[in-house]
Amino acid sequence: MSFFKKLFGVGSTPETESTPAATVEHNGFTLAATPYAEGGQWQMCGVISKEMDGEMKTHRFIRADKFGSKDEAAEWTLVKARQIVDQMGDKVFG
Repeated sequence: MSFFKKLFGVGSTPETESTPAATVEHNGFTLAATPYAEGGQWQMCGVISKEMDGEMKTHRFIRADKFGSKDEAAEWTLVKARQIVDQMGDKVFG
């Protein structure tokens, strides 16, 4: 069965966690680290959000970086999220 899962991608997509591993505020944005397990490691994944004109805007990003622990993945996800916000600001949503 695992051969078919790998072949057809069943179960290989990141699952949305109900609680992010870590969340911080940065320059008016909320940054949430949501790393997920992939191949025995933790994949960098995060969500950047901000309320604009009464509407919550979100941008989800996934990077190829993988880490040995969930905590390390969360730490580096927040570093990357800060970098994205600093470089793109509100343009990240559109």
